[in-house]
Amino acid sequence: MQQVPNVHALDAKAAATPVDSVYDLIVIGAGCNGAGIARDAAARGLRVALVEKEDIGSGTSSWSGRLIHGGLRYLEQGDIALVRESLRERELLFRLAPHIVKPVPLMMPLYKHNARPAWMIRIAMLAYDILSFDKSTVTHKILSRSKTLERFPGMSKDGLRGSAIFMDGQVVWSERLCTEITLAAHADGAHIYTWSKVEGFLREGGRIAGVHFTDMLDGSRHTLKGSIVINAAGPWVDVVLGDGHANERRHIGGAKGSHLIVNPFPGAPKDVVYYESRADGRLVLVIPWGDRYMIGTTDKKFEEDPDTAKADPSEMEYLLGEVNQLIPGANLTPADVVYTYSGVRPLPYVPAQSEWKVPRSHVIHDHAPHHPGLLSIIGGKLTTYRSLAEETVDLVFRMLGKKAPACTTRSVLFPGARIADAAQFARDLKLSFPVDSAIIDRLVSIYGSRAADVLELGREDASLLAVFDPDSGAIGAELVFTFEHEFCRTLTDALIRRIMVGLNGSCGRDVLDSAADLLARRLGWSEARKQTEIDGYLSYITRFAVPSRNASNPSLSQTTAAVQAG
Repeated sequence: MQQVPNVHALDAKAAATPVDSVYDLIVIGAGCNGAGIARDAAARGLRVALVEKEDIGSGTSSWSGRLIHGGLRYLEQGDIALVRESLRERELLFRLAPHIVKPVPLMMPLYKHNARPAWMIRIAMLAYDILSFDKSTVTHKILSRSKTLERFPGMSKDGLRGSAIFMDGQVVWSERLCTEITLAAHADGAHIYTWSKVEGFLREGGRIAGVHFTDMLDGSRHTLKGSIVINAAGPWVDVVLGDGHANERRHIGGAKGSHLIVNPFPGAPKDVVYYESRADGRLVLVIPWGDRYMIGTTDKKFEEDPDTAKADPSEMEYLLGEVNQLIPGANLTPADVVYTYSGVRPLPYVPAQSEWKVPRSHVIHDHAPHHPGLLSIIGGKLTTYRSLAEETVDLVFRMLGKKAPACTTRSVLFPGARIADAAQFARDLKLSFPVDSAIIDRLVSIYGSRAADVLELGREDASLLAVFDPDSGAIGAELVFTFEHEFCRTLTDALIRRIMVGLNGSCGRDVLDSAADLLARRLGWSEARKQTEIDGYLSYITRFAVPSRNASNPSLSQTTAAVQAG
């Protein structure tokens, strides 16, 4: 097997960089946990390879509810340590990545019919404030019935007693969070291998000594050697371990969570609303998300391939039913669902417990003595990826017999956060580039300080400053920038997980041809390559389909019908 793999995937600018094929640490999986581990390890001086079977952030990290939260419901489970950890990490993200992680108010309605009485919610709010003693946001407040209705007039009045308002965080584009973590890892020397599927482990002297992988785009096979291998593949952890670990117990008990995306609707709230389901007592969310709303989430046991996870009719019926009970004027039907998305939570395998009650804290599993040199990450949350990474890298240093340098990720700003005043930065860009101010605002909200680098591409080619997607306001320079500087290897990478055009009202289908044409001209794609990229994209977005019980179901939205027809 070759020892120097897909070199173009190693450098963000696709340069032919020589590769050191022997690493201190190989990390499998470029979700928030895997990328976070790679970043921390590289920042502390280890030689690191990050290997991902698809694209950065293409798994569970992209399909969450996109909240950076303390986990109020974990108080109910008695997991005080996880709540405190989450609140501390939330505050760090507010400070280190303010361009993509922002404080948002959440409303929790207090109804007579709630299984959780109002006094319990008040105690939980007090505990939440105490555990977030180092927060920069305001403390909670309890609103009367009348004040609640002033703030959220569309909600059901039946049995309403009031509400609790508290602060948490939101990352509108969790894909960008994963991208920036990976960029930071690369800046500290980590090698990034995307679309590289691990298909086995290299074994030497009774130890795991590396990985064998196949480049999924060109079919070539490669080997990387490493002193320690970390399996951070999320819901695919057991798949990566394969049959060679059959003597071990099962690690992952995946739970599918589905979300519905809808346009603004009658009675829709301005705040994130976090409320108790009438059907089963679970907590459901209605989340303002960009120009649309996200409704979620479900929690269903899922035993199939995580890549095949899609929302099903029962999940859609459950979520729409909950919203319509909370907001009587909404009258949402399946026809109002623009698209759906689903992901599989990499929960620990605990068959005796319902998915809703399985602990969300993580486990770092050492496979010794059967497979020394191999660790697997079980569980974990988007909010706490950094502290998980710090704990994991501390362990890696102990396994290597080295003293661990101090962790720096508590204080180093994200690549896009390195500006003193974001508002002044945006004003300066508006004076420097001949584009609409809304374009600047969009770019700063996505790329932060790196928005200037995107716009600079327009100085050499003014056509790249033109909007190619009216729905999102994306400009052509973003497509070029992300291929040249953000590890993109496919059109799907760019549209879905870098510039988020694939998450617009048509799932990107309306501008797919123009985006492909632009990239073909800039990158020199052949007609065959361009068509392959288009076909791959259309195949990918079928996972966003609005579920229907039969093909003739009129509840399918026009968008979904177009996607399926495409």
